[in-house]
Amino acid sequence: MRMRIPAPLPYRLVLLAVALAAGLVSAVEPAGPAPAPADARELPSHMIPNIPDAAEAYWAPDSRHLIAQTRDRRAVPMPNGSPGALTWIFTDDGTEMWNVNDRGQDGCSFFFPDSQRIVWTSTRDRMDLPVGNWSDSDNYPRGAELYSSDLHGGHLQRLTNNEWYEAEVSVSPDGKWITFGRQIDGNMDIWVMRSDGTGKFQVTRTGDWQEGAPFFMPDSEHIIFRAWRRADYKNVRPTPMTIFTIRRDGTDWRRHTYDDGMNWHPVPAPDGRHYVYVKALTETNWEIYLGDLAGGEHRRLTYFDGLDILAHVSPDGRKMNWARGAGAGFTQGFRTHVMDVSSLGIGPERAVPFDPSWGRPMTAGTSD
Repeated sequence: MRMRIPAPLPYRLVLLAVALAAGLVSAVEPAGPAPAPADARELPSHMIPNIPDAAEAYWAPDSRHLIAQTRDRRAVPMPNGSPGALTWIFTDDGTEMWNVNDRGQDGCSFFFPDSQRIVWTSTRDRMDLPVGNWSDSDNYPRGAELYSSDLHGGHLQRLTNNEWYEAEVSVSPDGKWITFGRQIDGNMDIWVMRSDGTGKFQVTRTGDWQEGAPFFMPDSEHIIFRAWRRADYKNVRPTPMTIFTIRRDGTDWRRHTYDDGMNWHPVPAPDGRHYVYVKALTETNWEIYLGDLAGGEHRRLTYFDGLDILAHVSPDGRKMNWARGAGAGFTQGFRTHVMDVSSLGIGPERAVPFDPSWGRPMTAGTSD
């Protein structure tokens, strides 16, 4: 599917060069250092040039553009004084880049399947509330709200309006539904709503499990997500996380990982059977794996003595983007990379329907 962008590519490059020369985009945080060369065991990959640090990017339907929150000096600073993030769209070769929002702090974002709209998280209208910390469940930004807009932030529609944390948002492949995480009084659950913001419905209703990072499976009916137990958070490091699926009506809750380690951020592949996720091998070494809902062996995709996180397979099944830490600190200097995963056979041409026998059934309220 082709995205409609106001100016053709050569003209956009000229505009970007002029803007850079004039200092119009100098607010973007400069990119950090490049990481060490890739391990020979990895599939071919490249680091996207010319873009600032970005730790969480998602593909557009054209499998070329990506949307992410990137470090931007116009954003509200983090509590430690470092730059906050705002939403940007860029190409996987780094030749095009533009911003969507210019104030507050932004979180997760996602494309609609029509390639004309996006949904994104921001504190832009609740900067009166405490800044909070996107990485700390005990201090999530309560001003985080959900918005939809066109690709440049126009035709803006606010989808939520409250003092709860709402983020971790994605859109169903049929474009009819949005799923997101909402935290109320310290309890995190998965919600869905129609694409226009109506019909909000709470999908998960557990006290101990803290669910988040929901993504629709290709059938637009099932949702894959991760959850941790409240008792483990900050008491066990890295936090143990389990991967689940559930129907968007809250039924058929099923477990898919069974170890005590951290299995984080599962995102489905276009074939409907596989998913990419983050597995912590040690407290400071996190890698990207390819999981199999049908119970097949999981495959390690990255080999880096540091952090590889937040992967997403392109809609055509041929590319995977992820973030690799390149900074001096544990969670600093994330650069967006793209891997050629066409040899894995996880594209839409291999699509299979969701099998209700996959995984182990759960009972609402259980601690199992």
